[in-house]
Amino acid sequence: MAKILFIGDVVGKPGRKVLREVLPQWKEEFKPDAVIVNVENLAHGKGMTINTMAELDDLGIDAYTGGNHSMQKKDQLEAVFEKYPNLLRPANFEGNFPGYGYYRFSKSGQQYLVLNFNARVFMEKQFEGVISNPFFALDKMLVDQSQKGDIIIVDFHSEATSEKVAFGWYADGRVSAVLGTHTHIPTADGRVLPKGTAYLSDAGMTGAVHSVIGAKIESSLNLFLEKGRFVMDLEEQGPLAINGAVIETENSKAKHIQQIHKEILG
Repeated sequence: MAKILFIGDVVGKPGRKVLREVLPQWKEEFKPDAVIVNVENLAHGKGMTINTMAELDDLGIDAYTGGNHSMQKKDQLEAVFEKYPNLLRPANFEGNFPGYGYYRFSKSGQQYLVLNFNARVFMEKQFEGVISNPFFALDKMLVDQSQKGDIIIVDFHSEATSEKVAFGWYADGRVSAVLGTHTHIPTADGRVLPKGTAYLSDAGMTGAVHSVIGAKIESSLNLFLEKGRFVMDLEEQGPLAINGAVIETENSKAKHIQQIHKEILG
């Protein structure tokens, strides 16, 4: 039996603050064997830096996953991925990017394989490079990297719930969990699929509650009310929330998934 704690997109300074406060509490409460956190929005909503990653160093996180913003801080890419070999970016980004889409680690005699893929539907304007087919990328990664007895956790970074659900069914029985990220809104469909894969369309966001997916409300309204373009100006006031899931496994198959949420004062 192994237990994995997965935390959804950590957005900027507010996300880092609530993560630092709540993660130690959750580790004490749930006693996970492994902790995985999505950090593609770590540095003011887009990408990661050496300094923002360093703020998480003492939290005991086993692997960090990414998404379409993982390549955003171009001046620090090489340094960040070199310093943090447990930092993933989507495996199906085509091109000469630093980092890898998989990470393997062992704890208490159990092997864990973390995989990261980016979806393609509605992603045409959200990533400047080419995203190859994530379904085929999963097939290849399982052939190249998986070993018997692995607990395999997949972060599927996707906009469209239809693509997420289809990916979950495609992976059922071949991985331990498929956990969706990117939309920042936790979905209510956490379940274990028939062949033993825990599935959740989106784990939700870790950041400011009184915001539009982390950004100031007025910045988002400017776009929808046709008053100007959207600017990624993060909300740093008010209550903060952290969202995630706990997956319990047995013999590499998921037995239970529990969605978790907590709010604190900002």
